[in-house]
Amino acid sequence: MRVALKYQSLYTVKIYSIISMKELTKQQLKVLTCVEVYLNKTGFPPTRAEICKELGFKSPNAAEMHLRALEKKGYISIQSGSSRGISIVRSQQSSEQSSYEMPVIGLVAAGSPTLAEENIEKRIPCDPKMFSDTFDYFLKVKGLSMIEAGIHEDDLVAIKKTTDIKNGDLVVARLEDEVTLKYFKKSDHNLELIPANKDFSTIKIDLREQEVFVEGKSVGLIRTH
Repeated sequence: MRVALKYQSLYTVKIYSIISMKELTKQQLKVLTCVEVYLNKTGFPPTRAEICKELGFKSPNAAEMHLRALEKKGYISIQSGSSRGISIVRSQQSSEQSSYEMPVIGLVAAGSPTLAEENIEKRIPCDPKMFSDTFDYFLKVKGLSMIEAGIHEDDLVAIKKTTDIKNGDLVVARLEDEVTLKYFKKSDHNLELIPANKDFSTIKIDLREQEVFVEGKSVGLIRTH
């Protein structure tokens, strides 16, 4: 029997102009965003090893190289002799840009889970108060499993990082190294990640046997295509 859930509604706005931070390389932008997100989430900066884990770098030397480049360009300061001695001097939002910009991170599978490491493709100008709730970043949708909820491939879903998740919320869930965008339903140790497309199956998980990390929930949607 199909269980009816009261799903949140999303609304769509159009954004046509897309601006990127030309001063930073793609890898430098990823590292800077990682540091900012980590600071906002935990209250202290990440170590080189934690940056490597988040971004998939094979060696702490890679993280160090990009951190030194960011320091040289005036985005951060590094305190020698401290593994967490990283301070934000010039954030991405405070750089010389004409509007507030939000990162677009990776590809979210709206079908079967697709491998997705954090990867900023671009930044888009937007009003951070454009939705009824605040949000931290956009995730790009790939696939058709949420099509009946009005979520199309290449849509940008605004994600709020939170642990306050309720049944019926549209969430980004990570299963090992993969992420998927689905409706959330949990009962005791049983978790269901429910698509909005009758051609796709619900992902059913026994939390006693498999770990799932819910990264956040959707608070809105924009369409740039």
